Amino acid sequence: MSDDVIEEKEAAEKTAAPVKCSPLRRLYDWAMGIAGHRHAVPWLGFISFIESMIFPIPPDVMLMPMCLAERRKAFFFALVCTVASVLGGLGGYMLGHLFYEGFGQKIVAFYGYEEPFMKFQDYYIEWGVWIVLLGGLTPFPYKVITIASGVAGLNLWLFMLVSVIARASRFFLVAALLWFFGEKIRIFIEKYLGLLTLLFFMLLLGGFAVIKYL
Repeated sequence: MSDDVIEEKEAAEKTAAPVKCSPLRRLYDWAMGIAGHRHAVPWLGFISFIESMIFPIPPDVMLMPMCLAERRKAFFFALVCTVASVLGGLGGYMLGHLFYEGFGQKIVAFYGYEEPFMKFQDYYIEWGVWIVLLGGLTPFPYKVITIASGVAGLNLWLFMLVSVIARASRFFLVAALLWFFGEKIRIFIEKYLGLLTLLFFMLLLGGFAVIKYL
């Protein structure tokens, strides 16, 4: 490559307009970056906790690279996610139950979740705790579920029990797939995690139906 071509390329790179990243993308990249930090486990717990109340990025963003980097610890990482997410869910429940008018409503409005939040209030009347199970299994923003559960006054102990089942199922499914298949399954999980958890949910419902009618 001639010197003139190199100089032209360097000049073009300098004058090129910088690529703008959305705040959400920057948060995503930040979460990905700290997955390799020496304090990654506390960060994983922290993000899992606040995601259940206010944070927009799901802990899977950190969980997946951490499981791939240390596959023998995959299930430990899933446990950290589960415990922290359930405790954060309790915080989200309290935001909805005790502080919705002052604080919880602002969180829902900030993320533009007013419409789905209103729909969930109607769904709770018909489906109750099944909404928590479905929301905890799928990539749907869990903070909407936790805050809405508090507003609806869902039984707290039942809410906690179903939260444990849903979040553990989701995170341990991701950990198990990465532990068994490694890097080759990562893209599949990122693309089809919602479908996988929905299928799991349908199988779970089918199992309950079989038990009920036996």
